[in-house]
Amino acid sequence: MLRIHNSLSGAKEVFEPIEPGKVRIYVCGMTVYDYCHLGHARALVVFDAIVRYLRWLGYEVVYVRNITDIDDKIIKRAAENGESLSDLTSRFIAAMHEDCAALGVGPPDHEPRATESLQSMIELIGQLIERGHAYAADNGDVYFSVASFADYGKLSGRRLEDLRAGSRIEPDEAKSDPADFVLWKAAKEGEPAWPSPWGEGRPGWHIECSAMSRDLLGEHFDIHGGGLDLQFPHHENEIAQSECASGKPFVNYWIHNGHVRVGDEKMAKSLGNFFTVRDVLAEHPAEVVRLFLLSSHYRSPLSYTFAALDEAKGSLERLYNALRDLDGEHSSSGRHGDYSERFRAAMDDDFNTREALAVLFELAREVNRHREAGEAEQARNKAGELRELGSILGLLEQSPEDFMKGSFSAEERAAIEDLIEQRQQARKDRNFAEADRIRDQLHERGIALEDTPHGTKWRKEQ
Repeated sequence: MLRIHNSLSGAKEVFEPIEPGKVRIYVCGMTVYDYCHLGHARALVVFDAIVRYLRWLGYEVVYVRNITDIDDKIIKRAAENGESLSDLTSRFIAAMHEDCAALGVGPPDHEPRATESLQSMIELIGQLIERGHAYAADNGDVYFSVASFADYGKLSGRRLEDLRAGSRIEPDEAKSDPADFVLWKAAKEGEPAWPSPWGEGRPGWHIECSAMSRDLLGEHFDIHGGGLDLQFPHHENEIAQSECASGKPFVNYWIHNGHVRVGDEKMAKSLGNFFTVRDVLAEHPAEVVRLFLLSSHYRSPLSYTFAALDEAKGSLERLYNALRDLDGEHSSSGRHGDYSERFRAAMDDDFNTREALAVLFELAREVNRHREAGEAEQARNKAGELRELGSILGLLEQSPEDFMKGSFSAEERAAIEDLIEQRQQARKDRNFAEADRIRDQLHERGIALEDTPHGTKWRKEQ
């Protein structure tokens, strides 16, 4: 029985989809003005693992992850670079897709872009005005009236009185209440703009997700996710405008992942303490980074250190080592054995990947026990189960040999294999000094050799 920690109630709740056997999930995606950093990667990997697990359970999942391609930061960066908005966003959308592919993050079923959903946003704003929840101001902006929604603050626990006390109306704003937020921004000179019933302008950030989720998942759907920093004001505002427009509950379960931290601060571009995905992947294999991102419960903060990545690498090597020379597939569905049941129990407990990984390490030890006891069939069967469960988390999807050999190019691999052949010939010729010299030469290049009954195997040293 799957239980999910619902940010709306602050408690774990039994998951019951609106439609039996089907799950509709929306996750806030990237604002594309720069490369993804590890904080973004955590959200991408966490929700990829959640979707993989839901599908493994047998649910028919419709997964939507949007792209924000119009925003103040995007406009500013394009102006700084002297390039068009579309050139900037196209470049970083392509880079995001490359990062996702490298991390094993599958594409969502739908990936709507804000600039392609403008008509839906305009229609939604019009409905809010008609129902008395929004108003057009004298300066051409359109604002949502927070006071018109009695449940405002139910996700974040914020009180309207406190928000008013901590807010002020800027000189260029014409809103009636300091807590009100913008739905449509009037055009400013030199900025991109689109036509609307209220004049040329562009949408506010919050209206995007309400419009895109409604288009693709309907007015009421199962799961909405995103980073913890989006809980307020973004997700709070989504609830307000969506429920005021439809008169229905917006989302049943809200899931928020914790921050990646560097020292005592969250990783963020605004703080300048971020590491891009591609920079990290230049130094560490992608599955190592993925295991690191899943090594803590998704709601907990995750501290980024070089030592933590090294530990993740060693952990993943233990799993791959258990699979070496065992190429058989799991002979059953993988859902009824003791380890599979324990894995499922961990994931059913609010997608607890930390505990699920612990089950994988125990299963790897079981594989090794069967191997050492000469029980080949049992070892292959458990190795297949290990692969199946690992794949739910996006792990163990390479051959053990490819993983152990690290990120060598084809040319480098050919040169290493050639040296190994020379060493084997030297051993046949009983020229052990030459064989040792070649082993030392490979060791200096970071290559470890292992002589087995099946031949000499090699891998990248830790």
